[in-house]
Parts: sequence; structure tokens; C-alpha cells
Amino acid sequence: MSRSDSLPAPVLLTRRLALGAAAVALASLTACGRDAGAPAPGANSDLEGEIKGAGATSQADAQDAWMNGFMDLNLAAAVDYAGGGSGAGRTKLIAGAVDFAGSDAAMEAKEAQALGGAVEVPLYISPIAVAYNVPGLGGDTHLNMTGEVIARVFAGDITTWNDPAIAALNEGVDLPELRITVVNRSDDSGTTKNFTAYLHAVAPQAWGHEGAETWPLSGGQSGDGTSGVIQTISAAKGTIGYADASKIPDSLGTVAVGSGEDFVPVSAEAAAATLDASALDEQATDSRVIYSLNHAAAGAYPIILISYLIARQRYDDPRIAEVVKAYFRYMASQEGQEAAAAEAGCAPISQALRERVLAAIDTIGS
Repeated sequence: MSRSDSLPAPVLLTRRLALGAAAVALASLTACGRDAGAPAPGANSDLEGEIKGAGATSQADAQDAWMNGFMDLNLAAAVDYAGGGSGAGRTKLIAGAVDFAGSDAAMEAKEAQALGGAVEVPLYISPIAVAYNVPGLGGDTHLNMTGEVIARVFAGDITTWNDPAIAALNEGVDLPELRITVVNRSDDSGTTKNFTAYLHAVAPQAWGHEGAETWPLSGGQSGDGTSGVIQTISAAKGTIGYADASKIPDSLGTVAVGSGEDFVPVSAEAAAATLDASALDEQATDSRVIYSLNHAAAGAYPIILISYLIARQRYDDPRIAEVVKAYFRYMASQEGQEAAAAEAGCAPISQALRERVLAAIDTIGS
């Protein structure tokens, strides 16, 4: 899996484009809106309009790849994406401040109803890494932990790195007598919801909190967004936190998760195996392709992030509807998924899932 340093800011505005009159727009797109060089093969100016999205910071690198690829193919269309977190993205979409949203958690039923019809599709799949800053245990080092041990650590029950519960799973590893400092997201986050839902599902006695976007405990340290969590973990020895695995720098170690002797390190492929073993959620519809995760699939990495792209089914402006629909189709395409995987280290969706997703996207209109 490719890794990168933490993102510099919670807002990503890739090649901001202003569309005015058609001739001015096309000139500006050619001059400063896109990478230098000839247009992509098959590029055209048939699709016109500008759309804006906001939400999950986990998608930032993937959105960069998607926006660049889409705008290279559609010379008179523009896409902007700002971060801000999953909850903020969904709120802005409902309020009409943006045209689409990225979210690391599926919408609640009341949110989908507020849109008057929603399209919700899983297009960014990545493991959530449990990352730690322990001297001598960075890079490709993977401490073994069961779900219950992880839950006890984040609940504050296990407080030192050489605790017998950790040592028993890592024979031969020199664990320091170092205090554990838990780092969580300070903002409402779909990553937090996925992580806490996992803890509650696999260790309800150790973790007595339902999955939620807001971290339920006080104490410890926190960071704003994916980059803030990684920066906080990196800043002090003994820290442990959770974040999109593709954003974890090599200076930090990551937990191999499992039970017994079957411990699985983080990888996009192992995350995809968990999704393949999971079933559609009971609230799923033809236009809302949302999942209920199976955390017990053999050989799979069980803590995964399914980040959804959310759109309205109906837009007042037909041109906006057309661009949103085209952009979603590009993100779901094999080309779009491969571009995101290369840029962000996420797992491309399967062809079977792509067909279901494209059918949902085709319901977008005006």
C-alpha cells in the first residue's frame, strides 16, 4: 500500500476553475485549469458546468485523482472538492451549499429523506489503520492485537505498552514500559463511526459504546481531521490512534488485527476481502448501495472504511445534474478506480459492485 505524509490542511481545492462565457471558460481551462500538455485522448467540450463537493478528508487524494482525470476528459466541466469531515459534507449537501458529498458513514434515514431522494454509492474502500508511535516499532512493524485488546486500549483499560495482554500476542518483541496515550478525531467523523462500530461489534464488554461519529470518551488527545490525528500521533511517543491507512507515514507502526494466530496487517486487498464478505444494509435501496460490514471474514482485515459518494436524485438545474452524473460515473469506472488506487492506495471496487453502483448513478436526473 502506498503511504503519504499527512495532509497539510482539511480543505482540498484542486485546480479551482471559474466558468464564465463558453469561450472564456475553455481558454481558462486550457491555460491554467489543467496539467500542461495535450488534452487526454477522447477529450471533448460537450459537458459544461461546475459542481462542488465537500466532506470526508479520507477521500482527499482520491478526489485529486478523480477531479484531474475527469476534467482532462471534459474540457468545459469543472469539479471542486473541499474537506471538512463527513458530517459537514452531508449537512452542506442537504442545505444545498454543495452538489455532492463524501462521507465515511452512510446517511441516516432522516438525512436521505431530507434530500428528497438520494444516490449513495461506495467508491472509496480502505482499511482504517490502528497506528502507533513506539520507539523501534515503526515502518513495516506490525504489533499483533485482537479486537478485544484494541477495545481495551482505546477504552483506557490497558495503559502501558508492555501490558501482559499485548505482550502475550507479541512474543519476542521488546515492548517498552511506556504509557499509552490514545488519540481520537476531534471533529464528527465517519472514520470514528466505522472504528467505534467495529469495537462495539467485536468487544461489546470492553467497549460499551455504539458506533458514532463523535468520540464518546474524554481524556487522551485529539486531532482535527485525518491529518490532525496523524500529526498528533507523530508528535509524541507512546501514542496510538486510528486513521485511513493510506495516509499513515512510514515513521509510524500499524497493528495487525485478528484472533488466535490469524493476524492480518493492513492492506487494500485485505480490506476489499472484508467488503466482499459483507452484505447490503437493511436500509439499502436501488439508489443507496450501503453495507453492513462482516468483521469476522477469514484472512480479511476487519477494520475498514467504506467512504460513500452522495448525490441528490433530482437537481433543479439540468446541467448540474448532468455533470454530477458524469462525474459519479467516472469515479465508478475502471479508469477512475485505478487512478484513485494509484494515488491513494485504496482498493478498487469489483465489477459486480460497479454494475450495481452504475445502476444507482443512472437514477440521477432533474
